[in-house]
Amino acid sequence: MTASRPLHQRIRGDIESRIRSGEWPPGYRVPFETELMAEYGCARMTVSKAMSSLADAGLIVRRKRAGSFVAPPKMHAPVLNIPDIQSAVLARGEAYTFRLLSRRIRGPRRGDADEQALAAGGRLLDLEGVHDAAGRPFALERRLVSLKAAPDMANATFTERPPGAWLLENIAWTEAESRIGAVNADPEISRRLALDPGTACLVVDRKTWRTGEHVTRVTQIFPGEVFNLIARFGPDA
Repeated sequence: MTASRPLHQRIRGDIESRIRSGEWPPGYRVPFETELMAEYGCARMTVSKAMSSLADAGLIVRRKRAGSFVAPPKMHAPVLNIPDIQSAVLARGEAYTFRLLSRRIRGPRRGDADEQALAAGGRLLDLEGVHDAAGRPFALERRLVSLKAAPDMANATFTERPPGAWLLENIAWTEAESRIGAVNADPEISRRLALDPGTACLVVDRKTWRTGEHVTRVTQIFPGEVFNLIARFGPDA
């Protein structure tokens, strides 16, 4: 018979499961240490050990005097980091804007299995927009969002935060799949990104789920010279 887990590990496991399930979304205030001490009947040191472990894992953010909050999920694969575009542009010291080109709410296309699975019997928010860096097109984005998973997104304006950042802040995903490819810009891509036809472009297709429920499917197209995807390999990478 195996020994039971130490209490600090059980506390961490309970909190982590609430975060990963979406019960506690990004920005949610985690109970104060005194509240957790009362709930688990333990010393502050035990709770503090659990909270430190969660912070080290990037699951919570600890703020002095304010408490601990669920951290935004990081957009990453095990060895491939794909940052939020707005954050990436601002980190380069460039002005960022998002131009929403079209939006509509519609049903999934008949015969399109991926859209049917994403909608899960509900409606889809169909978005297209351009991310600009320093006044120039940086990426074309085509996104479908399940309104069953993210109903409040139907009323979002995206004037301050683009769709991807809105989702990161409001919907805690638990699984993501990314596919990287390349295309030569067709006439529409050329027009949207102000490129010569045939220019080489990087394409990132991504899907996310929340505990098995489809959240979004997005295609982001970057001019080949403006964006790099960097992977670091190693046991600690």
